[in-house]
Amino acid sequence: MSCIAASLLAHFFNMRIGIVKGRVTLNRTYETLVGGRFLIVDVQDRFSLSGKPRKSTEALVCYDNLGATVGDMIAFTESREACMPFYPEKRVPLDAYNAAILDRAVIDHEI
Repeated sequence: MSCIAASLLAHFFNMRIGIVKGRVTLNRTYETLVGGRFLIVDVQDRFSLSGKPRKSTEALVCYDNLGATVGDMIAFTESREACMPFYPEKRVPLDAYNAAILDRAVIDHEI
């Protein structure tokens, strides 16, 4: 996804950026989520995005149907917005959804 497209997505939706650290393996899955997988994502704070050491330790599990792999930078939505790509056709129990795989993040101002 281009930087402009990711910027527009982040403007209209409350998105955060994370780095994929691994995958979750499930024995059973919810029937409407077949075809995707769950990723373990380290949430990036403003310091890590500007090239400084990461100060937060937040990580979460995020649903992915785009094919992100370990080490990829992704933009994800949370809460009700995480379910919107499936609405109204499917009801899904999601807390976080991978909305974009990013090539890079550009920070304009110094922290």
